[in-house]
Amino acid sequence: MNNLLRRVLGATAVAVSICSLTSCTTSAGEAPRSDSAAVDVWDKTFPKSDAVDSEKVRFDNRLGITLIGDLYVPKNIDRSATHPAIIVGHPYGGVKEQSSGLYAQQMAERGFVTLAFDASYGGESGGSPRNIASPEAFTEDFSAAVDYLGTHALVDRNRIGVIGVCGSGSFSLSAAAVDPRIRALATVSMYDMGRAMRQGPADSVPEDQRRQNLAAAAEQRWAELDGAERQMVPGTPVELTDQSSAIDREFYDYYRTPRGEHPRSTTAFTFTSTAPMNGYYPFAQIAAISPRPLLFIAGENAHSRYFSEDAFARAAEPKELVIVPGAGHVDLYDRTELIPFDTLTRFFDQNLR
Repeated sequence: MNNLLRRVLGATAVAVSICSLTSCTTSAGEAPRSDSAAVDVWDKTFPKSDAVDSEKVRFDNRLGITLIGDLYVPKNIDRSATHPAIIVGHPYGGVKEQSSGLYAQQMAERGFVTLAFDASYGGESGGSPRNIASPEAFTEDFSAAVDYLGTHALVDRNRIGVIGVCGSGSFSLSAAAVDPRIRALATVSMYDMGRAMRQGPADSVPEDQRRQNLAAAAEQRWAELDGAERQMVPGTPVELTDQSSAIDREFYDYYRTPRGEHPRSTTAFTFTSTAPMNGYYPFAQIAAISPRPLLFIAGENAHSRYFSEDAFARAAEPKELVIVPGAGHVDLYDRTELIPFDTLTRFFDQNLR
């Protein structure tokens, strides 16, 4: 993600096609669709739990896009009753087989029905052209996930919560502000994707550069209308150099190594997505979520910590901010010894049980 911001927000604002370097697609076709079925081949970046059953599911959002998700259910669940459920959103450019699936499985081990899904235009979900960043669609996806869980035989539709990891933390906040069916929301290593795209890491991009970036994206729209190939911007470096920043290295260590890499997670978005992301303000209605509770979790050493602290300051009660000692941003994607699952369980037990 940091490299995406550098490419779009840096001095040159040059977008490059990376489809020859990764498994992304620039075709206008839909992603492969999967019918509900048991997940027989484990294609996740984390070990399978013996205490949880998983099932691949599909559902449509309000925009007519088919979303694909993995449903996690405790094996010892009482199937004669309904239960609280948690939706988990993945980082910006990620897929459900990575951190969001890990969180979903872990919370299922703790007794919740959980759903990790691929956002519109990426992963196994539909939407064309592919790899578009759309704040409207990404926000709507969470409400569509509520629709799906709220009609499931094992779920109490009045006890549905959300965990948003990294970029999906901002999209889930936008969803909760307008969808009161989300009864409790936790974000982890949350990124304000609008602010990050406008102002860059640590608000380092001046206003004149932001305007130049928007002008470049507008020119790219003309070029593509005139027949040019879509230009893609990588969210994670394909390779490291001596000049790679600490943030680049942090994301590379997850997305480009066996630790967290997945063939459907290219972390790439279209260069023309710069414009709608610039106009995205996920905290604009954050106070409207009250009196539903909010939990913000961030690493002590995370470069993104200020996003969670800003959201916490703007939110109304009830709210809670938890800073994880010794943790960076990406640590909270998969370092189970650092992720405060007990805190998440306590939060959802109190507000959904």
